[in-house]
Amino acid sequence: MKAAVFYEHNAPLSVEDIQIDAPKRTEVLVKIAASGVCHSDLSVMNGSIPFPPPPAVLGHEGAGVVEEVGADVTAVKPGDHVILSWRPSCSRCGYCVTGRPQLCQTGNLELFQGYLPDGTSRLHKGDTEIRHFTGVSSFAEYAVVPDSGVVKIRSDVPFEAAALVGCGVMTGVGAAINTAKVEPGTSVVVIGCGGVGLNTVQGAVLAGAEKIIAVDLNTAKLELATQFGATHRVNPQDGDPVDQVLSLTDGLGADYAFEVIGRSDTAVQAYNSIRPGGTAVVVGVAKPDDMLTIPTVSLLQEKTLKGSIYGSARPSVDMPRLLDLYVQGKLKLDELVSRRIGLEDINAAFDWMERGEVARSVIMY
Repeated sequence: MKAAVFYEHNAPLSVEDIQIDAPKRTEVLVKIAASGVCHSDLSVMNGSIPFPPPPAVLGHEGAGVVEEVGADVTAVKPGDHVILSWRPSCSRCGYCVTGRPQLCQTGNLELFQGYLPDGTSRLHKGDTEIRHFTGVSSFAEYAVVPDSGVVKIRSDVPFEAAALVGCGVMTGVGAAINTAKVEPGTSVVVIGCGGVGLNTVQGAVLAGAEKIIAVDLNTAKLELATQFGATHRVNPQDGDPVDQVLSLTDGLGADYAFEVIGRSDTAVQAYNSIRPGGTAVVVGVAKPDDMLTIPTVSLLQEKTLKGSIYGSARPSVDMPRLLDLYVQGKLKLDELVSRRIGLEDINAAFDWMERGEVARSVIMY
């Protein structure tokens, strides 16, 4: 099969032929139909997100059709349309049985090392082992994934729309609805209006927020945020963003703020943008050594600073619900797709991303 292989940091991916093995017990072979190009993939390529030594096939935002299932797989069958989930879970640990599968540790230990849950890889080129990325590796024509890493979906949704729910949409919408539990009539700030930030805006709209303030240095992204439901725009080039937010929220700050970039300075801005009793949520993935500092005394104002991974999702429940909202015209997915590309254009897609030219590029297989 064709795949885009990550061989070294700060270098283009190599599109080439590699081999993929058949699925083993509790595994599923999926023919990938569409894969979003996400900033987290770029962060692995440039070393911002730690990952075991390459080679590896990246990509973690995909959808496709089940081609084959291994023994003991009962949730899906060949021909089913599925979204791939990069947080497979064990269904048995304390997190899973209490409805927080996004925090499952058992199901993800081997994934952090670039393998499937049994500690081995299904990808290779000759005798060279190739690692998986988050148990997905959607920058390829096929993927073998754990059965808990696929979510069966309705068949009337375009694959490029479904693929985006696999990461960016679930992460952003979920941060607003699941993690922060934004309430109707409240005020929200979203710092960073890339693919995930736009979906955080959408999540705030779905939750019924009255004022949604988009913050970004890129005027084109601010315009997009308005199209997705932002009511106000703040550009840090026009002055301190926190001061601008305070001026829009009676001097007290917003009820909720979301950092969707992955930097400590913008996380502090999010925290400083909330009012007493408000909640700031860090969604962006920062470098492991990037530390933030806040005044301890400010916590006496009952402010909350928390993180969100995968939009606090219950993938098997939340992803089909998001697609239902899309079909009903209540969730924008088509509008997120800036460019549809072939796998051979993947390195150009990362260039467009770095220049801020796209919300999402989607590889169509």
